[in-house]
Amino acid sequence: MWRIGRLARMAGVSERTLRHYDRTGLLRPAAVDHLTGYRWYGVAELSRLERIRALQRLGLPLRDIADLLDAPETETRRAVAETLERLRADLAALTATAAEAEHYLAEPLTVVPRPATAAARRLKVRRLDAAHPSELAGLCQATLLTWLDGPFAAAVADEGGEPLTLPARQVVRAVVPTPEGVVRAGHDLFTWLDRHGFRVAGPALEEHLLDESGGHAVVLDIPVGERSAVE
Repeated sequence: MWRIGRLARMAGVSERTLRHYDRTGLLRPAAVDHLTGYRWYGVAELSRLERIRALQRLGLPLRDIADLLDAPETETRRAVAETLERLRADLAALTATAAEAEHYLAEPLTVVPRPATAAARRLKVRRLDAAHPSELAGLCQATLLTWLDGPFAAAVADEGGEPLTLPARQVVRAVVPTPEGVVRAGHDLFTWLDRHGFRVAGPALEEHLLDESGGHAVVLDIPVGERSAVE
């Protein structure tokens, strides 16, 4: 039988870890001296500790390990398979984040867009024709819609206009802190969409927000879909 310090050295863990395992019921000592309070461990406890550490190395959290130590091997393999799936998803997300950071460092953008879900929305609008997007600058201080492939170039919110319903949709969103940066932000946003393989799937929304202190920001929402393989 070994005291806690000897087991800790043999297994390469801290005494604090072993005490935590005892408190949580994960690894009880074989015996406790009621006079001194010393914990005593044997071969069975060493083997159980090694299994705990092995399952940790496979990515399982302690809360799951407690239920698997005495479970059939089939159940352990199922839990490891589920953990592997989660780890792969986490790795893919981290890889995508790293790639995004690399692109930002190589070609800094004025905005860092993000995917979002936009709820359905009803508007009243007045249609506009414009030969070039630059003609739309300054036309709207509230809400502006622009079509890249529709019969109308744009529309602005107007209580006396015709009704228009925007369905719930997936968008890529960017918030521009000053109206002066909208043109550059729009260019950067479409560069980002192209790099990520998105296609524009509806009218872009430019919404100007004002607060009571005079602060002015612009939200750009571009509805998107995945680009097809033939495009």
